[in-house]
Amino acid sequence: MNLIVVSDVLCVTVVQGQNGWSVNYTSTQICALKGSTVDLNCTYTYPSRVKDNDTEVERTFWFTKDSNYVYVDLRTDSEYSGRVQYHCDKNNCTLRITDLRESDSAEYKFRFITNQPEGEYTGSLGVTLTVTELKCHSSCHLSDGSSYIWKKNGQDISGQTSNSYSGNFDSTDSYSCAVKGHEKFPSLSLLVVDSVVFCVTAGHWGVMYSSTQICALKGSSAKINCTYIYPSRINDHDIEIKETFWFTKGPDNDPVNLSTDSEYSGRVQYHCDKNDCTLRITDLRESDSAEYKFRFITNQPGGKYTGSPGVTLTVTGNIFI
Repeated sequence: MNLIVVSDVLCVTVVQGQNGWSVNYTSTQICALKGSTVDLNCTYTYPSRVKDNDTEVERTFWFTKDSNYVYVDLRTDSEYSGRVQYHCDKNNCTLRITDLRESDSAEYKFRFITNQPEGEYTGSLGVTLTVTELKCHSSCHLSDGSSYIWKKNGQDISGQTSNSYSGNFDSTDSYSCAVKGHEKFPSLSLLVVDSVVFCVTAGHWGVMYSSTQICALKGSSAKINCTYIYPSRINDHDIEIKETFWFTKGPDNDPVNLSTDSEYSGRVQYHCDKNDCTLRITDLRESDSAEYKFRFITNQPGGKYTGSPGVTLTVTGNIFI
């Protein structure tokens, strides 16, 4: 009996604009779990002056509904009451939706309004959010009355007996399921990171990337994020992390640390906190277009792991309208 849980996510950066006005979404397709929290991100630009008048931003908001060019701010939408937060800093704005519902599946767009005549702009291609349940599926035919067992971090979750998991998800906790009476055949463990589900490899070694496809402009900066996991003990010995780094060159068994690569000299920063690690590359060049992977090394013999496939970064000097 094979038990599996499936969740898909696709992340693509889109650059769009006209005469200096633009809204760029970090991802245009996001899949998230019911009951979890999701962040939708964008960056917006506008001309600093129009006809000798300085441009000032007067209002920013996200929406899903519009009628005859009347846009409904999500913060005033009763369906999202108490579940929506904005975090805007300079020209970046993030929408956070908590306690996700399947009815939240929609296309989300960002809009900003300035003091200029007709100085309003909406990103025409928004972010399509799909909210789905975490379900337990079996390759065997089961009766409609079958009962299921769910575990979080290896511990039984009381009250969860259906094939659909209901409840809030905690970041970096792992989940698995089994048919009651067949507990010897559980599903693979799944790790929830930022509302996205990742399959945890056997032995609980893994690297999960927030996005697998990133597009950035020449001269700008890019951030590549990952979360990694590993067993706490092997053969009665505690596991300790000795080294973490990112790379693009060399085989997986002997990769070259980016921080020592002369082509990236002075342009690479690592920020690692617990099991999260971010690579920041500044002053991007088109030659930086490559597949980036994260690697961690432990104190165990052979205790090395690389997340594969990695994150494909595409650096371009073109803006498409």
